[in-house]
Amino acid sequence: MSASILDRQGRVFDDHHPPEDELISDCVHCGFCLSSCPTYQLWGNEVDSPRGRIYLMKAGNEGTIELDDAFVQSFDNCLGCLACTTACPSGVQYDKLITEVRPQIERHHRRRLPDRVWRAMIFALFPHPDRLRVAAVAGAVYQRTLRPVLVRSGVLGRLPKKLQAMEALLPPVRIGDVMARLPERTAATGPVRRRVGIVTGCAQQVFFHDVNQATVRVLAAEGCEVFAPTHQGCCGALSEHVGREDVALDQARRLIDDFEPLGLDAVVTNVAGCGANIKEYGHLLRDDPVYAERAAAFSAKCRDISEVLDELGPVADRHPINARVAYHDACHLAHGQQVRSQPRAALRTIPGLEVCDIPESEICCGSAGTYNLTNPEPAEQLGRRKVANIATTHPDLIATGNAGCLLQVRRYLAERDDAVPLYHPIQLIDFSIRGVQPRLDPPKKVGAQ
Repeated sequence: MSASILDRQGRVFDDHHPPEDELISDCVHCGFCLSSCPTYQLWGNEVDSPRGRIYLMKAGNEGTIELDDAFVQSFDNCLGCLACTTACPSGVQYDKLITEVRPQIERHHRRRLPDRVWRAMIFALFPHPDRLRVAAVAGAVYQRTLRPVLVRSGVLGRLPKKLQAMEALLPPVRIGDVMARLPERTAATGPVRRRVGIVTGCAQQVFFHDVNQATVRVLAAEGCEVFAPTHQGCCGALSEHVGREDVALDQARRLIDDFEPLGLDAVVTNVAGCGANIKEYGHLLRDDPVYAERAAAFSAKCRDISEVLDELGPVADRHPINARVAYHDACHLAHGQQVRSQPRAALRTIPGLEVCDIPESEICCGSAGTYNLTNPEPAEQLGRRKVANIATTHPDLIATGNAGCLLQVRRYLAERDDAVPLYHPIQLIDFSIRGVQPRLDPPKKVGAQ
C-alpha cells in the first residue's frame, strides 16, 4: 500500500464515499448478528463477523490499520448476505457500509495475479448474456462428451477448487433454451390490470429461460401486459456486489435507458440479487446529475414477482399440486428486500400445496453472487449445510427465488440419495395455472456416471 493512501486525512480510504462514521457508530457491538453471520458460524473469528468488519472500517477511517491482504480478506470472506441487518436490534445499515468499503478496496488494493486473472475472467463472461450463450453451448457439448471421461478418470477431482466449483455449478444445458428470447410484448389475458416490464437478467436469461417464460405466462394470466426489452443486459448486481463500482453504475444507467421509455407501472424481477440491487439504484446513482432522480423513480417501480402477485391478488384459476414444498429464503429477497411473506402467500394460492420452512433459514446457502466461484471452500461448507437443513423437512419439492441459489442448492442436492426437484416459486404457480403437474423425480446430472 502506498503512503499516499494513509496520508489522506489519516485514513486508508479516499474521499469518494468512504464508510460513514455515523453509520459505523450505530453499531453497539452487542453480538446479535453473530448467530446469523455465515462466516462467523463457520470459523468463530471476530474479524469474520459483521461487528468485526465494522471495527476494521472504523480503524480504516481513523488510519490505525493498513489496507493489506489481511484487511481485504476479511471483506472478501463476507458473503454480503445481509442477514446481520435483519438480526441487528440497532438498525445498523451494514448493507450501505459494505457497499462503500468494497469499491475502496478495489481502488486501493492490488490483488495477487491469480486472483486478478480469475476475477477478470468471471466478469468478462457472466454479466454478458451473449458471451454466456456461447459459453453455455460449449458447456452443453462438454457435458455430453468430455465430462463423462473426466469423471471416470478422476481428473475432475484434481482440478483447482475454483475450476471444480465453476464446472459443478453448470446446470444441464438445453441449447434451445439458451438461444431463446422472450417476446418484446405479451398481451394480458382479459382486462389489463397493470403494464409491467420484466428484467430478464444475465445468467438468468441463459440458464433459466424457463423461469422467465413462466414469469411472463403468470403475469399475463393475472392481467398484466408484459414488456421485455430485447437488448437489456446485466443490472449491475454482480459487479456492485464485489466493488466494481464504475461498471455497476454504467450497467444500471443502461437498464434505466432500456425500460424508462416504456412508461411502465412496475419493473418486475424474478432474481433476488437483481431486485435488491435495482431497488438501490436511487442510492447508488445519487451523485449522477443526469440519472439521480430517474434512478430513484426506477427503483420505486421495482417489484419482485411475488410482490406483484401479492398486490394484484389472484384472478387466474389454480389447479391442485398435492406436494410438500420446502421454501428457501434467498438472502437478497429476505434480507436485502425484506420480502418474506409474499412468496409463501403466492405458493399457498396453489390448492393442495403444503409450504414448509427450513431450519437455519437465515444462513446463506453460499452462492452470494460470484462468492461460490471466488471463495469455493466456505461456499461448499454452506451449500452442504443448507441442503442438509432442507432434507430435515422431507419435502417433495424445493422452491427458491434466486438463480444463484438454484444453482448452488442443485449442486449439493445432486450428491444425495434423497434429492428432490428444485424450482423457482413462479414455476409452480405457472404449473398450477396451466394444470401441469411438476416432476417429483430429480433430473440426473448430465454426464454423471
